[in-house]
Amino acid sequence: MWPLIMSGRLLALLKPLKKEYRVYYFFSFFHIGGAEKVHAQITQATGGKDCIIYFTKKSHNDLLKQLFTDSGCEIRDISRFAGKKWLYPVNILLRGIISGYINNQKQQPVVFNGQNNFGYKISPWIAKQIPQVELIHSLNTFSFIRIPFLPFYRQTVMISQKRIDDHLELYRSKSIPASFDGKIRYIGNAIELPDNVKPASRLPFTVLYAGRGGEEKRLGLIAEIARGVHAVNKDIRFEMMGDVSGILEQHRFPFIHFYGNLSDADEIDSVYQRSSLLIMTSETEGFPMVIIEAMARGNLVLSTAVGDIPRHITDNKTGFLFSDSSDGERIILEGIALIIKLAADKHTVARISENNIKYARDNFGIATFNQSYQQLFRSLNQHV
Repeated sequence: MWPLIMSGRLLALLKPLKKEYRVYYFFSFFHIGGAEKVHAQITQATGGKDCIIYFTKKSHNDLLKQLFTDSGCEIRDISRFAGKKWLYPVNILLRGIISGYINNQKQQPVVFNGQNNFGYKISPWIAKQIPQVELIHSLNTFSFIRIPFLPFYRQTVMISQKRIDDHLELYRSKSIPASFDGKIRYIGNAIELPDNVKPASRLPFTVLYAGRGGEEKRLGLIAEIARGVHAVNKDIRFEMMGDVSGILEQHRFPFIHFYGNLSDADEIDSVYQRSSLLIMTSETEGFPMVIIEAMARGNLVLSTAVGDIPRHITDNKTGFLFSDSSDGERIILEGIALIIKLAADKHTVARISENNIKYARDNFGIATFNQSYQQLFRSLNQHV
């Protein structure tokens, strides 16, 4: 490894970048997804023409690439070389080249890692005086992968209070010194709030799933809820926004409307504005962006009680939580009964819808998000 790193360092000296950068961002993808949307927001809040973004894995689509472009940052997609196992020596060479660019700057930059494997692997090769910060979305394999690299990070941002608790528990189980606890800070997700949203009195009563089709989302449960509701009340509409083709055989569920991936902001907003209730049956979550987007547009929320969701969703006030997040059969039965009941109860729907619009305005505005990240980056620069 060392010879390849040093070869990369030499290449960085012989062929340096044309200019210096204030921030180096490392992200995996620019395809559509909640984490990717947060990453784009961070670059828009803290980036600019004097910053550079490296994407290290092949994206499934380019639906969010424009959001990163809008940040003004220079974009480099190195997935062709960094994201393939059979090109592993090239990956190591790239670590040497890019760490060389970073270390050779006269103006010391900030390095931001959005839960990215390449970002972790390059971190030991970056000079100690250069501040590095990582963003953690959830407790997953990265939670273990990152442990050897913790000493190289000045700050750790987490989007969920529940995930902070989970990681502190992990730290104790791995005998990680308590001094690392103080590096963690919470910055919650946020959105640009829509204007002129009216409480939901929308007909037909429409149940929406928004998001990707991961196994942990358990979309089969939603499909069975839709089947059960359709058998009783065919006027209640079910929709799915996002690519779920790899999880559900869509022809088996003619009572669900599948939008697929949408990238146009106005079209996405229109789907939310026509919906009455957002449904989620996930096994695990941090705090999904789609819940924020739905609440801001007056949707009720019906979800499993995972991650930070119970911190924001209170039964009969901002939505409803399934009584058991692990019992699939109970989730199906409770979902069918509650949706049929809500579709016939306009007053409850309107009341909770109004609550959610206000809650989103009080808690999820993008201004606070932007200020939190800008303050973080300023504090890192002050310690350079």
